[in-house]
Amino acid sequence: MDSSTLSPPSASSVKPQKKTGKAQGQRVGDQPWLRRLLIGLVLLAVFLLLVMPLIAIFVQAFSAGWSGFWTNLTDHYTLHAIGLTLLVAALTVPINLVFGVLLAWLVTRFDFIGRKVLMTLIDIPFAVSPVVAGLIYLLLYGSQGWLGGWLMDHDLQIMFAWPGLVLVTVFITCPYVARELIPLMQQQGSSEEEAALSLGASGWQMFRRVTLPNIQWALLYGVILTNARAVGEFGSVSVVSGSIRGETNTLPLHVELLYQDYNLVGAFTSAALLACLALITLAAKAWLEQRQMKEVES
Repeated sequence: MDSSTLSPPSASSVKPQKKTGKAQGQRVGDQPWLRRLLIGLVLLAVFLLLVMPLIAIFVQAFSAGWSGFWTNLTDHYTLHAIGLTLLVAALTVPINLVFGVLLAWLVTRFDFIGRKVLMTLIDIPFAVSPVVAGLIYLLLYGSQGWLGGWLMDHDLQIMFAWPGLVLVTVFITCPYVARELIPLMQQQGSSEEEAALSLGASGWQMFRRVTLPNIQWALLYGVILTNARAVGEFGSVSVVSGSIRGETNTLPLHVELLYQDYNLVGAFTSAALLACLALITLAAKAWLEQRQMKEVES
């Protein structure tokens, strides 16, 4: 066999291929001008849709000066609305914390008939309008409802009182903790927990030393989301509260009533409080995400 047939082609004989179209690996937005344009458009949209309304709230709240803001902030009805809102959130968060952990444990650690149906039912509050949820509770526990007569006979009032506010808020916020925990617990599996039980740990010791450290960040994240929704809930609460000033008026409802009374400074003062709570929630969310990323990297 001729040796020339086995020799590799020389560099001069290899012709470079012409590049057609876009360079290989080039993506949309790799061009500097296009990337700057897209970033500028996103920042403009964020400023117009998110930042400007937030600034407008505080500008209107202080439009009458610090004295006007302080007068509306220390108003008796405003303070009662703040206290009632915090009470509802303080009762809702622990209830959904326990419920969410138990529900996530049930659907991720046990296989039973109706498991998929139960996981679907968890999302009912996401699918049902908050106003409809309030009407459902009014149908059940109102004076003309299915259980209303029994409650009246025993001198128990749920609707148009703080227990009704807690019930509808628990319903609206119940999926948040469970939905944060279920995917994580499914991914982690139960091998570590089974190993702890095989080594003689009790159920509580297993949960406290194995399960809880593994789900702590997702659990805190779900608690933050639950608290944020509980504080800002309006639709379902407006149905079952009756919007009674000084009795069943939460802070979001108080904003509406003040706006209807043409007390714009008072309405925006209460709205500024809700905005501050939202900013605190976002800061806590960002802190949790940062801590979680550091823990994963380490």
